[in-house]
Amino acid sequence: MATTTETSAASPYDRIGGLATLRQITDRFYDLMETEPAFKTLRAMHAPDLGPMRESLPLFLAGWSGGPRTWWEANPGKCMVSMHSPFGIDATTAGQWADAMRQAISDVAPSDTAIAGALADVLDRMARGMAKA
Repeated sequence: MATTTETSAASPYDRIGGLATLRQITDRFYDLMETEPAFKTLRAMHAPDLGPMRESLPLFLAGWSGGPRTWWEANPGKCMVSMHSPFGIDATTAGQWADAMRQAISDVAPSDTAIAGALADVLDRMARGMAKA
């Protein structure tokens, strides 16, 4: 078990389990989006092929959480808010995104439950913050 000092010194990326765990989370997220009726409206906003998103989102989350910044290197000057501004994100779709991501994190169940909960909370706030009035 890690000591408090070791845990606090590790980045969220390391604590969540690195790229492998972020890929598991995002794969579960997109699986939920494709199969669960509760996320039907969210799924309809996306392209038929989710493959590119399955590749991109874990790389974004990796850099955002303190890991390799390959997503930013491949997408200079871009940010999540500006990339999503053309879409009609409302409270319903933002809530579906947040709920699907929270469920995906829970289903993958990273061993560091504190960082898993924090990741779910901050992504929930980010998603809901993108909703247009």
